[in-house]
Order: sequence, then structure tokens, then C-alpha cells
Amino acid sequence: MTHRSLLVFDIETVPDTEAVPNLTGFAEPDIAARRAEIERYHLEITEGRNSFPRQPFHRIVAISFLRAEIDREDGSEVYYLQELRSGGTPDSPEHDLVAGFFQFFERHRPRLVSFNGRTFDLPVLKYRAMMHGIATPYLYNAGDRWQGYNSRYAADWHCDLLEVLSDYGASARVRLNEVCAVLGFPGKFGTSGDQVSELYDAGRIAEIRDYCETDVLNTYLVYLRLQMHRGALARDAYNRAVADLVTMIETEGAERPHLLAFLEAWGESSDRRFTL
Repeated sequence: MTHRSLLVFDIETVPDTEAVPNLTGFAEPDIAARRAEIERYHLEITEGRNSFPRQPFHRIVAISFLRAEIDREDGSEVYYLQELRSGGTPDSPEHDLVAGFFQFFERHRPRLVSFNGRTFDLPVLKYRAMMHGIATPYLYNAGDRWQGYNSRYAADWHCDLLEVLSDYGASARVRLNEVCAVLGFPGKFGTSGDQVSELYDAGRIAEIRDYCETDVLNTYLVYLRLQMHRGALARDAYNRAVADLVTMIETEGAERPHLLAFLEAWGESSDRRFTL
């Protein structure tokens, strides 16, 4: 299939404390106590190796994405940035965030781009969609056995950069921040993923959404560089896509200060050399 758009996406989550009584029988209503119980459970089942909750036990509090249209010139692709935003509003319940994401996905039928999305983001979205009774048939029915969203090696359907850059585990699976450090992109700055629960508890959902959007920007920049490296994107098309991104940030930055902060961090990490 020839996709006509890209959807670069990322989610932010907090532990799903509502599932704790069904999971372990722990009925204490205190949120902090339930989070501790989730950690205890996961440490127990991993023999002390990992307290991070498995995919079903995450509540989604933000979904951010960048959409770009795909054109083709002389056998290579060209990307035209359409939007960068987060789904719903800071007050939207999880059901609306997940339903909105999959409705958007079903409408645009894009190529998905993520970092660790095949292992974490998309499985979490699937579990939460099932919990809320949300259908997404195109995710499962598009393509065939070898080419589709659920085919691990079909990077033209879902390009999980963590998988592709490591040659599917043949080399080390590195962090997004590490790739960005080498390529001259901002990576993580200001907020980090381990602060999301604290921000959520404080009602600072807008800050979580802003942080999620900067992760999407980093992911898109890494994807652009990968596509140029693979020969799927000409150097001129790469520079045009980067220039479009800078223009969007400068245009919308007055109302979205986190974008200007991203651009400033990008300038510092690249000696203000945004294009190649």
C-alpha cells in the first residue's frame, strides 16, 4: 500500500490504580498505596528485576502526534507538515483520548512512526481501547500477513525507530535521548517521563501534553534523518521538511511556549545548524 500521510505519535501514562483490587485483592483506596502495590506485584513476578507496570496497567493521560502528508518526487518521498498537537483537552477522560486517536487513525490510514511504539505505546492503546469498548478494525485488517500494522518488519506501515535502528535487536536498543544527542537534536529537556505521575497528581496535565509533543518532535526529526540515510528522502526534501518544522514553531511559538523552548534547545544542541 502507498500511504499518503505520516502519523508520528507518543503517549504519556500513569499507573492504572483502579485495576489493583482485581489484580491482587489489595483494596486500600489510597492512590499512593495502590501504586506501591502495583510496583510490588511487578517486582514479584519479575523476581525483583523490574517494577515498571506491564502494558495493561497504564492509564493514558496524553496522546500527542504530528501529521505530515506524503508526496513522491523522482522515486523518493517528500513530507509536508500538517499539524502538531495533542488529542482532546487537558480535561478529556481517557476514553475520549483513545477513541479520538483511533478515529483519527481510521480516517487518515497513515504510516505510523514511533519510538518504542510497537513494544509500549501501541499495546497500551490497544488494551485501553479494549477496556473502553473501542473498535479499530483497520489496524488489524489492513495489509496482509507480511505487510500491515501488526507485521514486525513492515516499517512502511509502522516504523518503530527503536526496532529499526537496532536492526530488530541485532545491536543495542538505545534511548531516544541518546540518538538525539548524536544527531544534534534536543532530546529530553525540562520534563522527563518519570515526572509524569507527579505532574498528573498536581493537575498539571497541560505540561504533560507539552512534554509529549516535544517527544513527538524529536521522534520526527530522527525519522527524517533515517529516511534520508535510507535513500527514501532526498537531502533537499529533508531540508525542506526541517525548514517547515522551524517555520511552524516560529509561527505558533507565541501561543505555545514549549515549542520555542524546543527550538532554543535544538539550536544549542546543533550550533544553530538546523538543516544539512
